[in-house]
Amino acid sequence: MKNMTTAVLAGLAFSLSLSTAALAEGKVIGVSWSNFQEERWKTDEAAMKAQIEADGNSYISADAQSSAAKQLTDVESLISQGANALIILAQDSSAIGPAVENAVNEGIPVVGYDRLIENADAFYLTFDNKEVGRMQARAVFEAQPEGNYAFIKGSSADPNADFLFEGQMEVLKEAIDSGAIKNVGEAYTDGWLPANAQRNMEQILTANNNEVDAVVASNDGTAGGVVAALEAQGLAGAVPVSGQDGDHAALNRVALGTQTVSVWKDARDLGTEAAKIANQLAEGTAMEDVENAVKWSDGPNGVEMNAVFLAPVPITRDNLNVVIDAGWVTKDVVCQGVQPGTADVCG
Repeated sequence: MKNMTTAVLAGLAFSLSLSTAALAEGKVIGVSWSNFQEERWKTDEAAMKAQIEADGNSYISADAQSSAAKQLTDVESLISQGANALIILAQDSSAIGPAVENAVNEGIPVVGYDRLIENADAFYLTFDNKEVGRMQARAVFEAQPEGNYAFIKGSSADPNADFLFEGQMEVLKEAIDSGAIKNVGEAYTDGWLPANAQRNMEQILTANNNEVDAVVASNDGTAGGVVAALEAQGLAGAVPVSGQDGDHAALNRVALGTQTVSVWKDARDLGTEAAKIANQLAEGTAMEDVENAVKWSDGPNGVEMNAVFLAPVPITRDNLNVVIDAGWVTKDVVCQGVQPGTADVCG
C-alpha cells in the first residue's frame, strides 16, 4: 500500500510539473486600449482574446478611458504584470512614445494596433487607411459630384485622421481644383467623439446657412454626429454622408438612406491578426519575418517600419448583404425602421 501511495503521489507531482511547464511556455500578451466608447473595439477584443488563448497565451488588458496620460501608466502596469508582448491602440500617437521606448528597452515587442505609433521598433498593423479615405470620397462623390462639401475629420492626435483625409483629397482634388466642389468647412474631431462631430457640423451648417451638399465624415461615430446635426435641420437623407467601421447603427443608417457608405474593416480579422503577430514577436520572430510584413515609411516623419495592411470593403445600400452574410450583423438590426422597397436587402 505504501508503495502504491508513493507511486500515486509521484504521478501527481509529475503531472503538476508538466502543467506548470505548459503554463510557463505560454506568453502573456498585454493590450492597451484607448477607450471602449466606439462599438467596434469590443469586437476587436473578442477576436483578439480568442486567438491569444488559442495560441496558448494569456490576455491582460487596460482601458485608458480616452486619457493619453492614463495610457502611459497602463502600459507600465501591463509590463509589471509580466507582458511578453504589447498591443497598443494609441490614444495619442506622440504621447505614447515614452511607454513604447520603455517596453522596447526591456525587450518587449510592441504592435501598434490600427493607429500609427511611428517608431521603427514598433510593428504597425492596420487597414489601408488612405484607401479607406478614397472609398469614402468615391461613394460621396458618386452621390453628389458637385456643390458645397464639408469634411469632418478624426482626432488630430491620431495620424489615421490625416491618412484618411489624404485619401479623400486624392479622389476629390480634381473636382475641387475645377470649382465643381467647394470645401466650405473642415474640422478635426477631438477624441473621435460623436458629440464633438455634431458640434463641428452644426457650426459648419450655421456658417453656410445650411447650404451643405455633402459631408465626408471619417468614421461611423463622427458620421452619427453629422447625421444628428443634419436631422435637426431637416437635411438627413438629402445630404450624402460617409463613414467607416461597419458600426451596427451606421449600417442601419445606410439602409435608411441617412448615411451613404460605411467602409467596413472587419475588426475580427484585425484582432486575430494582432494576436498572431504579437505571439510571433514574443517567440522571437524578427519583425521583417512576420508573415505578409512589408516595409512602409509613409508616416509624418518618414520612419521606415515593418507593417501589415488589411483590405477594407465599402458598404452601401447595394451590398449590405455582404456584412449580413459574413455574420457581422443581423438583418433585423440593419433593416430596423426601413421602409419596404427602399433597400433590397430589407425587402
